[in-house]
Amino acid sequence: MRIIGIDPGTGILGFGVIDASSKGLRCIDAGVIKTPPKQEDALRLATIYEELGEIIEQHKPDVVSVEKLFFAQNVTTAMSVSQARGVVLLLGQQHGMKLYEFTPLQIKQALTGYGKATKQQMQEMVRVVLKLQDTPKPDDAADALAAAICCSMTVRGMSST
Repeated sequence: MRIIGIDPGTGILGFGVIDASSKGLRCIDAGVIKTPPKQEDALRLATIYEELGEIIEQHKPDVVSVEKLFFAQNVTTAMSVSQARGVVLLLGQQHGMKLYEFTPLQIKQALTGYGKATKQQMQEMVRVVLKLQDTPKPDDAADALAAAICCSMTVRGMSST
């Protein structure tokens, strides 16, 4: 099963593609899609749509795992991230992928067993689980890989296909 994890954002959207099989998890690709901060929202969302669409076409994931919104304060950031999530959900639907959504707490708990794990602890667990030599950079790509790993660990039977 091929899973693409997404850490949504309008300025920086992280993505991570993994394969989950009976042999374990393997990192296929990870990175970020960046848009200029002063660019109009519509143009930023179009860039995300085009670039993420190309990544999906290249890697052909079966499943998309996206981080759920969880903001207590900044409404402007929440709106922006919501728009980016909308693009991700649309692309997932258009490409016939099964969608799974996880809160940051669920992702942290799946990877570390502790819902308040630090960013460094999460990045190290991503590195260990995927047997990578180095911690994935930037943070947004590591967060996206964490979302994909969480999906593989949480969804019944996914890692055994």
